[in-house]
Amino acid sequence: MTGEYEIKNGSRDESKNGCRMSNVFNLVNVRADQNPEAVAISAPGRGPLTYGGLRNLLDRVVRRLNEMGVGRNDRVAIVLPNGPEMATAFLAVSAGATSAPLNPVYGPEEFDFYLSDLQAKALVIQSGMDSPARGVAEERGIALIELSPEKAAEAGLFTLGGDPAIPSDHGGWAQPGDVALILHTSGTTSRPKIVPLTGANICTSAHNTRSALDLAESDRCLNVMPLFHIHGLIGATLSSLAAGAEIVCTPGFDALRFFEWMEAFRPTWYTAVPTMHQAILEQVKKTQEIIERSPLRFIRSCSASLPPQVMMELEQKFNVPVIESYGMTEASHQMASNPLPPGRRKPGSVGVAAGPEVAVFDEAGHSLPQGETGEVVIRGPNVTAGYENNPEANKAGFTNGWFRTGDQGYFDTDGYLFLTGRIKEIINRGGEKVAPREVDEALLAHPAVTQAVTFPVPHSTLGEDVAVALVLRKNTSATEKEMRQFALTRLAHFKVPSQIVFVDEIPKGPTGKLQRIGLAEKLASKLRAEYVAPRDQAEKTLANIWAEVLGPERIGVNDNFFRLGGNSLLAAQVVSRVRKVFQVELSVETVFKDPTLGGQASLIADLIMKEIEEMSEEDARRLTEESSD
Repeated sequence: MTGEYEIKNGSRDESKNGCRMSNVFNLVNVRADQNPEAVAISAPGRGPLTYGGLRNLLDRVVRRLNEMGVGRNDRVAIVLPNGPEMATAFLAVSAGATSAPLNPVYGPEEFDFYLSDLQAKALVIQSGMDSPARGVAEERGIALIELSPEKAAEAGLFTLGGDPAIPSDHGGWAQPGDVALILHTSGTTSRPKIVPLTGANICTSAHNTRSALDLAESDRCLNVMPLFHIHGLIGATLSSLAAGAEIVCTPGFDALRFFEWMEAFRPTWYTAVPTMHQAILEQVKKTQEIIERSPLRFIRSCSASLPPQVMMELEQKFNVPVIESYGMTEASHQMASNPLPPGRRKPGSVGVAAGPEVAVFDEAGHSLPQGETGEVVIRGPNVTAGYENNPEANKAGFTNGWFRTGDQGYFDTDGYLFLTGRIKEIINRGGEKVAPREVDEALLAHPAVTQAVTFPVPHSTLGEDVAVALVLRKNTSATEKEMRQFALTRLAHFKVPSQIVFVDEIPKGPTGKLQRIGLAEKLASKLRAEYVAPRDQAEKTLANIWAEVLGPERIGVNDNFFRLGGNSLLAAQVVSRVRKVFQVELSVETVFKDPTLGGQASLIADLIMKEIEEMSEEDARRLTEESSD
């Protein structure tokens, strides 16, 4: 293979590389040399892939990419479902080019923005996958590379197919200073920013996580995080491989299947966002025997603040320490972490510095002593050198080598970091970062909207949820349901506002700038729904279902599922209960389209009537009688 690393006696020559594990290929290769038969990747329904097999796959795929005209620092967007092929595709592309994983639920406009902004040379997409990314890539002249999983082979093995191309003249293994991974992060007043992360950045962060968690070859991580997210890519996958450990790649988070996987794979740890931990706790009562047989030694939480009560309940139910960590994309994930025993874990704290240097600055950029609140800043080899083609963001975000996180916090006398809020306006919806400006722009595309200001509102399980205030043009009208459905055509569902209020004027600051901060308090009266009691049996039954899932005893027709603490995971539980009680099939997406109790009950009634019309007279009478019961 061309490039700096050549095969010599069955291994790679690393003499020109100062650190043996400072790029993706070497990270895998070192472990493959040490123990080629150790399991690297496993998955439900698939045989395990060893480190030797993973190394061979990386070698084969990078050669194939080079043949297709893709080489070092060429940008390859990846749109794949969660699972072992997503993990190995990320590793293989990063080993010889630049990977850019994208959320597969994006719509056409989002794919168009991201593929254009990335200047992607190629798109890797699963063969047969129906995605708007295909049409966008074809329109933009981006090469399509079809990934075909080898379902009968070991987990993660695949082949690549695509049109012939001129072989790359910059092939071979990516080097530590090459950009291995590109992700977008949401800004506060501008469109999402490009974060380029080198091989050295992400491998350093993987080693930081491995060290903080004391990972060893005997460990096995059950990954339930999406693999287009820095948490799943680095916090779970690459950190495991850095330790020579095993990573179990699931199809994605599923609270109902979590303990099935736990029983089958016997993981020693898992990492997730708080909403996932809370959904798992809902299933604990039924699965105590599985927990008792489990070799789990700790649980990790990251990407959003973990409520102390949730941390304590997890520790009580699983009888293992819960390690809350602090990470973000610009740091290639991890920045701080609570230590494992015998170190002390502090509920409400994100722990101590775990890799990079961490400090708290005042507005003038001076370091603050313990106990004083200011902006959290970081620097270190895992931190990006800067945003791409964004001098304004770099000027605001980097000061004398320190990256300004936009988070506010303080250190206690023991050196533990406590976060108190965000200076920046990014909405952190259960670990998903939402740029308010992006939502604004999507809704401003509606012909009736003249002003849109997106802002965060408190949420009992997500921490924050998305809300928007709209000013309509004169002589026009629109409903909350209409605007939400419009937003769903332009935004991923987690970015769609759960609360939409119509106002005559949006509060402005002294300079005339529309105000996001404090908007939730200023519009509090408009965000409250007038209580109307359920009016018929369908609404009463659905209200009982919501109460079982959400908790509140008094639920009215105008109540909004998300305002009561709902999220996509809880919506899935409602859908399951509706299927059992009403014998009709809803989807989670319908809850986002119209999240009010009255709207949902009306939709259920329509579905029941549709089924009745398609049934025989006898079956219809039986269904009607059962529904009335």
